[in-house]
Amino acid sequence: MPLAFPAALLPLALLPSLVPPATATDADFDPATAFIPPKAISYAPDLLPYGSHVRVTLAESPGRTTVGVELTGVAPGTEFPAHVHTGTCGADPAAAGPHYQHWADPVQPSTDPAYANDRNEVRLTVRTDGSGSGSARSTVVWRFRPGEARSVVLHTARAAGKHAAGDRVGCVDVEF
Repeated sequence: MPLAFPAALLPLALLPSLVPPATATDADFDPATAFIPPKAISYAPDLLPYGSHVRVTLAESPGRTTVGVELTGVAPGTEFPAHVHTGTCGADPAAAGPHYQHWADPVQPSTDPAYANDRNEVRLTVRTDGSGSGSARSTVVWRFRPGEARSVVLHTARAAGKHAAGDRVGCVDVEF
């Protein structure tokens, strides 16, 4: 049996990938007051218990970016809207700054729908199952400007206990 077809593909297999590999940030949620500054901070341990896990993935290709968020061990049956933010996580939930926008709104906080929309921001909602696991992905048709996207912030979708809708309940530092 001739090997012409597979042999013809061998040079393609030896070429370096033209698409950079996806990267992942894995972390367990800790309090902001931890002795060693944590990569993932929970501001709401009733929703994101200390020790629960988050994984943020980043895949870039020419003209596209996909961000994924996976949660395990968090509050079951909960929705967590998530966005990429411009600052790093800190003891104050506001430390992560505003949402990263491809075209930055000159007025902050950004509420203008011309800027605050899913074409100009990375927006996703993680919905957890009965065991407290869930994931979501979002793809945009642009790439991050170097050094301007620094974290993913998890919010509450609706009022939950002492948390108002939209509260920042968790933050993950990510090297975008």
